Amino acid sequence: MEIKLPSYFKYTVILLGLFLLLHFLQTFSPVLIPICFAALFALLLLPMARGLEKRLPRAVSIVISLVVVILVLGMLIWFLSSQIANFSSELTEINSKLSMLIAKFQAFLYDRFGIKPTNKTEFLQKALGNVTQTGTAFLGSTISLTTGALTVLSLIPIYVFCMLYYRDHLRQFMFQFITKDRREPLMETVDNIQRVVQGYLSGLLIVIAVVSVLNSIGLMIMGVEYAIFFGVMAAILTVIPYIGILIGALFPALFVFVNTGSAGQMLIVIGIFAFVQFLEGNFITPFVVGSKVSINPFAAIVALILGGEIWGAPGMILSIPIIAILKVIFDAYEPLQPFGFLLNDINQGPAENRLLKRLKSRRNQVKGPV
Repeated sequence: MEIKLPSYFKYTVILLGLFLLLHFLQTFSPVLIPICFAALFALLLLPMARGLEKRLPRAVSIVISLVVVILVLGMLIWFLSSQIANFSSELTEINSKLSMLIAKFQAFLYDRFGIKPTNKTEFLQKALGNVTQTGTAFLGSTISLTTGALTVLSLIPIYVFCMLYYRDHLRQFMFQFITKDRREPLMETVDNIQRVVQGYLSGLLIVIAVVSVLNSIGLMIMGVEYAIFFGVMAAILTVIPYIGILIGALFPALFVFVNTGSAGQMLIVIGIFAFVQFLEGNFITPFVVGSKVSINPFAAIVALILGGEIWGAPGMILSIPIIAILKVIFDAYEPLQPFGFLLNDINQGPAENRLLKRLKSRRNQVKGPV
């Protein structure tokens, strides 16, 4: 006998399941975050590993792929670390320049509006904070965070190796849950997920490289010190959609304003980053990534906020790949296809046309022949 449950009970169970899922994600985030990053790196390295496996054993091919990526990331980390060390040595000079700017600003307020200057030290501590103390605390927290993250980061290469080495075994594991007649659609969905993630990650790396060059050239033309550092850092922050570029533009703009005391120079720096962001959003990313991750901006922003609330900065980085994977799954499973349509970019006409045709055919079936 089939038992029919009321709709409110089913929706209550769904909401309870979502709540438990969020609690599970937050509770086990130290385990799940490295696994998610390892899965993305494994999908990114899969083509390289497959190419090397034609001539070398699988284990050797995977190790070579990992070594190449680790060397590239190590060089990037070394460059950024050396630049940060040089930048931190100038914090005292920056603090003195900031004090002079605040004194000039207070004098301007007194001459124009009769506002008496407050104590400079008190003003610095309350309004802007002590730059030296803030910088030292920032570097200390960064070192502490890096030390704590080394253990987690050391696990990611191990996870990547296992995922690539046992990928055939993992595929057979998925086959244990479904019948033979449904294995082909499953593998088609898995292949689509691989193409989407690989296209997004490879395209993102190209976009970061191009944006780094454009940012650095713009700052070097202005004669900004540490132009390459600021340009590369802002480009790396583009892994956080929409917000990353704003954070990346803030630091060089403030640095130029403190060094030059010119608001015009600061606005020019912001204008350079805004122009590069315009090129990246309208020409570079669409040309490089194309329609492989066809997520509309509203869904991307919501996913970005949810990822940040659940997993913080790693969640913001992982939000777009995860929502792209969910979209592929939604499109493959018919009851969830409306959610895939909701996530789809409105410029992607084929998916919309397919859904409209399907709805029209169902409507005609209901009406029947006239």
